[in-house]
Amino acid sequence: MSVAEETLKEQAREVSIQQTAPIVNRVLDFLSSVRFGVVLLCVLVLLSLIGMLIIQQNVNGFDAYFASLTPAEKTVYGTLGLFDIYHSWYFNFLLLVLSLNIVLASIDRFPSAWSFISKPKLDASRKWLLGQKQSASVEMRGENEEEIAARVSEVFKQQGLKATVSGKKGRLYIFGESGRWNRLGAYIVHVFLLTLFLGHFVALQTGFDADVRMMPGQTTNEIQLIEFNLDKQERFAVGLPFTITCTD
Repeated sequence: MSVAEETLKEQAREVSIQQTAPIVNRVLDFLSSVRFGVVLLCVLVLLSLIGMLIIQQNVNGFDAYFASLTPAEKTVYGTLGLFDIYHSWYFNFLLLVLSLNIVLASIDRFPSAWSFISKPKLDASRKWLLGQKQSASVEMRGENEEEIAARVSEVFKQQGLKATVSGKKGRLYIFGESGRWNRLGAYIVHVFLLTLFLGHFVALQTGFDADVRMMPGQTTNEIQLIEFNLDKQERFAVGLPFTITCTD
């Protein structure tokens, strides 16, 4: 292969990478966006509300509720999986996508939040300060910088702010902050949400409905596993690695 051919292939490869990179970045930005996460959360809340309004097939009284429905309602609800909505593929798919959204959003935004906590920006331009919603300009005369810094710091402390005095390029900056660690509150909520979602997926894979009927004094090492199929229930005997004794 000639040097010219290798050069052309390398250029073509670079162009391909440049074309695909923005697409990947746009997809990741979309998946990690807060707006997308809020939409997913609203859809899940709506589906959960439907699951509360429509009696689920593993709830007592479902057989009577199912019998009261019209044939059309039975067909539509059954086709959409509304009788077992929390185990439906789309409900769990939305939970999975929401989990991905939370993880990507945390990875994307945590570094900036941590940098604000560990290394807060202590200075700002006059234009930026006056451009904030709450800003004021005060002229102080007859006092040196140290006296002014002490007075402003005292006012900050009275307002519950921790004051930090710094200088840069011949200018004096007084930075006040409160609740620095509150920025991590969102990530704590993210951890709790992911823990709940993980518990749901584990229960989906390993959880089951079962019961055991015993009289006082009886001992057994079996339970009756219940499998729901709309208004029908099938029971299977399942052995346990331990014994159960009914004492009362």
